[in-house]
Amino acid sequence: MAIILPYNSIFFLVSLFFALNLANSQSFIGVNYGQVADNLPPPAATAKLLQSTSIEKVRLYGSDPAIIKAMANTGIGIVIGAANGDIPALASDPNFAKNWVNTNVVPFYPASKIILITVGNEVMTSGDQGLINQMLPAIQNVQNALNSASLGGQIKVSTVHSMAVLRQSEPPSAGSFHPDFIPVLRGMLAFNNATGSPFAINPYPYFAYRSDPRPETLAFCLFQPNSGRFDSNTNINYMNMFDAQVDGIRSALNSLGFKSVEIVVAETGWPYKGDSDEVGPSYENAKAYNGNLIAHLRSMVGTPLMPGKSVDTYLFALYDEDLKPGPGSERAFGLFKPDLSMTYDVGLSKTSSNNQRPTPSPSTGTAPKSPVNPAPKPNQTVWCVPKEGVSDAQLQANIDYACGHGVDCSAIQPGGACFEPNTVASHAAYAMNLLYQTAGRNPWNCDFSHTATLSSKNPSYNGCSYPGGST
Repeated sequence: MAIILPYNSIFFLVSLFFALNLANSQSFIGVNYGQVADNLPPPAATAKLLQSTSIEKVRLYGSDPAIIKAMANTGIGIVIGAANGDIPALASDPNFAKNWVNTNVVPFYPASKIILITVGNEVMTSGDQGLINQMLPAIQNVQNALNSASLGGQIKVSTVHSMAVLRQSEPPSAGSFHPDFIPVLRGMLAFNNATGSPFAINPYPYFAYRSDPRPETLAFCLFQPNSGRFDSNTNINYMNMFDAQVDGIRSALNSLGFKSVEIVVAETGWPYKGDSDEVGPSYENAKAYNGNLIAHLRSMVGTPLMPGKSVDTYLFALYDEDLKPGPGSERAFGLFKPDLSMTYDVGLSKTSSNNQRPTPSPSTGTAPKSPVNPAPKPNQTVWCVPKEGVSDAQLQANIDYACGHGVDCSAIQPGGACFEPNTVASHAAYAMNLLYQTAGRNPWNCDFSHTATLSSKNPSYNGCSYPGGST
């Protein structure tokens, strides 16, 4: 067995070196640029903002031509996305794929540095089997369209996955994909391997803390001093949740024989405020997570299973998206405000005096403080419930997904204790919670493509009892 130097010692020594010898830009730091908002600054102003930072890549969820054009000649790498709704046409009609590439890529490249096209977002865990089966053909047709335009060697094609593609992630060395997803994932990974495109994943230590709100878990998630979590299979003591989650994916890829497929973190972040009943959102926590993550990436230590280089990581998000449904935290991930000022300083500005590793205690930050939401007592019981504003179509897909994964949905069948009220919303709440409670109570088991949240309020009613549990 190889001898591994103490991981935390390497981190602090190398991060000190980089704090003193820091380049203005890091190609491994990106940001997500969502547009579910009505108060965003013009694309040209955003392009200038990005150029004033050490962010070198930006991920769009669509292919807004105004934004792509605004990024021209900036040198900023651009990830553009084809929507889940485009997948059936992309899969079934090569000409549709060619038209998509000729409309969204060819007019802008190479002045606008498009580096990756993501076909769909978290499709594998959407519960829509049709979309899941069409994803790879859609990706292949987009790749063929790029080849026809002589861009196949310049621009990669992939998709983005949620952490729920994993059946197991702890310890990281035992990371494995859910068996139901493996047939499709094998084809997807073979494509990634053949074309050199990345496996893109959305790890959120924030969700891990939300399901296990103990002080030691918070420190582990925020890269703050903690005792670590020991992986007895590798004798590695993990010092932060980000590395543990990413290495869980690495192990899952390795177990299928795809050791050379690179990982990209397509989303990760922490909200700076939320509703009164949400656990974890605060300026202090958000500044600590994002600031310490950036410092960790700059250290170039990598993860224990992928040492010596930093995984390309796209922070979530550039701006708040004020039109997003759901709890308050959904609208409070922005690193910058619409007036282009920083929400809090994590050292991204090229001229920032804070362009270094934040101190372990986040309470000394200069950002305006908001009250830290009271954390539930350790081992408090939680339930997985739908977020507000989710469509009946999505809720029905959640029911189909949950009940199709082996949980006992008889309670929401006619005559069952939870059949009344006979509504999609009521049935979905029961099925989603049942899957969460029986699948390990991992935060990604209460995700459902961002349509679910954990709650400390018992949703049981009359004779309908919702199973609950603590992590």
